[in-house]
Amino acid sequence: MSDLQSIKKRIQSIGDTRKITNAMYLISSAKMRKAKADLDRTRPYFEATRREIKRIFRSGELPESRYLYPLDENEKLGGAYACLLISGDKGLAGAYNYNVIKKAEELRETCDDIKWYVVGEYGRQLLTQRGTHIERSFLYTAQNPTMRRAREICDILLEGFLNGAFTKIYVAYTDFSGMTDNAVLTRLIPFHRSQFATSADEKPVTQPFEYSPSPAVVLQSIMPGYISGFIYSALVDSFCSEQHARMAAMKSANDSAEELINGLRTQYNRLRQAAITQEITEIAAGARARVQQEE
Repeated sequence: MSDLQSIKKRIQSIGDTRKITNAMYLISSAKMRKAKADLDRTRPYFEATRREIKRIFRSGELPESRYLYPLDENEKLGGAYACLLISGDKGLAGAYNYNVIKKAEELRETCDDIKWYVVGEYGRQLLTQRGTHIERSFLYTAQNPTMRRAREICDILLEGFLNGAFTKIYVAYTDFSGMTDNAVLTRLIPFHRSQFATSADEKPVTQPFEYSPSPAVVLQSIMPGYISGFIYSALVDSFCSEQHARMAAMKSANDSAEELINGLRTQYNRLRQAAITQEITEIAAGARARVQQEE
């Protein structure tokens, strides 16, 4: 009887845990849909800014700018690098945090002097545990990406870049494409002119564009908006990826719980059937013994 009671309590305990994981699955699903909708509403502005940058290069006047690599793209840029690491605030999301942190640390292979800027409590704690100095930790939660926060991050990074504190800015985040998550380490600035080259399926420019006072000044003015848009996109992509990874982890937990419960129910039914059979056997044996005594 004690075995039956312990199995019954374990089934109830696993069932209670399954309710929690199922609730986390539903919450993550709702959060991911909302964040994706917010990104879709702001993406047109980001894409329009990118098109304007491409128009500058398609105009035939390639300006010199600190945001671009030198004309000789083989020229190496020395100095420190800055890396914006975007992680989650908590675990229970599979390998989401581990993958993006591992991707970010690949930057150590090319540069010894890296200034770390971190969004997300998980990445902050892990870098601290490894003895890595964090230049700036953005303490607001990674669970609520907004354009205002992206602009704040952009202003801080651009200030260091323009002041010469570092020569390159990288962003380590998780790209959410369709229903797949990929940890990405991308160089934000400076970028090669080829990044804004005209693709084969684009229509050629039939009318010239005029920029006042010059293409370089126009590029200088719109670049902060482009960088802010990129950072916001990376924040939302990372947030969506975290929720998607948590959904997958919770679904796996639910499936495992269901499998455990089915196995325990089978074991419970077998023990219960054995107990019933034993009771029937004992009753039948007692009845036979009584009949024999009466005879």
